[in-house]
Amino acid sequence: MHPPCDFEATRRQLLQAGAASVVATTAPVAASAQIGGASTSRVAAAAVAGTALTKVSFTVNGKREELELDTRTTLLDALREHLHFTGTKKGCDHGQCGACTVLVDGRRINACLSLAVMHEADTITTIEGLGQPDNLHAMQAAFVKHDGYQCGYCTPGQICSAIGVLNEIEAGVPSHVTADLIAVPQLTAEELRERMSGNICRCGAYQNIVDAITEVAGRKA
Repeated sequence: MHPPCDFEATRRQLLQAGAASVVATTAPVAASAQIGGASTSRVAAAAVAGTALTKVSFTVNGKREELELDTRTTLLDALREHLHFTGTKKGCDHGQCGACTVLVDGRRINACLSLAVMHEADTITTIEGLGQPDNLHAMQAAFVKHDGYQCGYCTPGQICSAIGVLNEIEAGVPSHVTADLIAVPQLTAEELRERMSGNICRCGAYQNIVDAITEVAGRKA
């Protein structure tokens, strides 16, 4: 029998440690490489020296945050790597899967496609800002009730997107399947499926998600 082990680490800590090891072992090789007559190390140093940093402030989950970021930093990376709101997931990183969906001033966006500096003074809500285990948001509770939470990786984006869908319908924003662009959009299963089509997951709990959204809306789709 193996002796008990007191070592504890999260998956995130193990991945960070592994990444640090890779950097440490490859640094000597990179330093000796030549690119166009200049060493990689000098090119890297020049890139760091030329990095443009800017200050940005916004409210995340009810708290004002101020960051100094590379202007190329996406909102997703700012939330995850700088503010440690890791509930928002990085999936495809191309705006195709919806795992990174957050709410900005009540509207859903793909955080991986938006630069953090574009959101000065905005109000941002991630999955952490919706509810807690002992006080769930109505949409979170409905996802649990109707078994719409899938494997869990895509669920934060699904829930944020579902809330955004109801906000859109309430505001009268039409979708691709809305027949009458002037009339108030109807909460039908077809409308919900179309509006949620930007959030994909191979777990396939889509009908359960439609049921959860319908219950929160208080109407039958």
